[in-house]
Amino acid sequence: MRRWISWFAMLLCVLGLTGCSLPRVTAEDRLFLPLSIEFLGSYTLTDKQFKDTTVGGLSGITYDRKKDLYYVVSDDRSDRQPARFYTVKLQIDQNALQSVDVQNVTTLTDENGQPYGKNKIDPEGIALSPLGSVFISSEGAVKEEVPAFIGEFDLQTGKLKRKLTLPESYSPDAKIIGQTRGIQDNRAFESLTLNAGASTAPPAEPFRLFSVVEAPLVQDLELPNTKESLMNRMLHYQLWEGRSTLISEHAYPLDPKPTGMIDHGLSEFLSIDQGGHFLSLERSFGLAGFRIKLFQVTTGTASDISTFGTLRNAQMKPAAKELLLDLNQLGTRLDNLEGMTIGARFPDGSHSLVMVSDDNFNNLGQITQFLLFKIKGLKG
Repeated sequence: MRRWISWFAMLLCVLGLTGCSLPRVTAEDRLFLPLSIEFLGSYTLTDKQFKDTTVGGLSGITYDRKKDLYYVVSDDRSDRQPARFYTVKLQIDQNALQSVDVQNVTTLTDENGQPYGKNKIDPEGIALSPLGSVFISSEGAVKEEVPAFIGEFDLQTGKLKRKLTLPESYSPDAKIIGQTRGIQDNRAFESLTLNAGASTAPPAEPFRLFSVVEAPLVQDLELPNTKESLMNRMLHYQLWEGRSTLISEHAYPLDPKPTGMIDHGLSEFLSIDQGGHFLSLERSFGLAGFRIKLFQVTTGTASDISTFGTLRNAQMKPAAKELLLDLNQLGTRLDNLEGMTIGARFPDGSHSLVMVSDDNFNNLGQITQFLLFKIKGLKG
């Protein structure tokens, strides 16, 4: 009898016929994964010479789970040494990052196998693919006519295999003065990511690639308004070996630039599952140093904006985001964090999250740092 009374009481609760209070779950709550994150510490790279190159300007990182290695791209436009990426081993013991060992350097070359000349590439983002390759984004600088592109490079040789076709709306129609369309100067493809699990999938299977520009395109810029977020554009490709299709574009709502900051934008974007969930890193810089925030992002309800000539006053729904961590609350020095990847797993099954900073080859005022986090709530 007590069992039937209990079931009846629960039914009344659900129907709202009693004074029972049930936890309320909003539609927005259901959009996001129940993630938690724990900061485990930082490591500063002090040995910055490797095979006649300077290990610096590290602006993107990706993890090779099969080999337990990381590939880190250097933001060098070939004006110091040739454009390149490094193979790195991270030693993680007792939930702490004990060492960073640079094991190899790979020079990036064009389709003819020649190293890139000065200002022919601006490497920023890197992502490991299942095709024995890495995709690397060249951010692009309008003023210096450095091309913005997303290219696939052979993992072993560093040779360019192909470039993805970018929408015409990303191409500048003028060199700074009189520009009305396209990427802003030195504020384009900072970020690059493949869908989670793509690097270990069978090579014949299609996979996805995403990149968000650091700042809005010129035609999307709004009048200054500290109460409004700006809209960056996100590209979404489907890829096969030798083939690619641009599936959609979405708007990413960038936080307003904090008061007192000189520069502000999105420095990294990382896929964390197959369901349209990502992590984004927004970075600001001013006289007081860096301010950096980590967000969880979902595109599940976002509008496709690929046909929008401008996002000014556009009727559309951007990607949704929520603050996951304010890194300035960690109590540790922060440098110019630009790279982020899901790394090796911990013994308890949780995932590591690794960030790396771009020191701009500034040996006096900046450092190359790796930050280690434990992130829970991810599946797979």
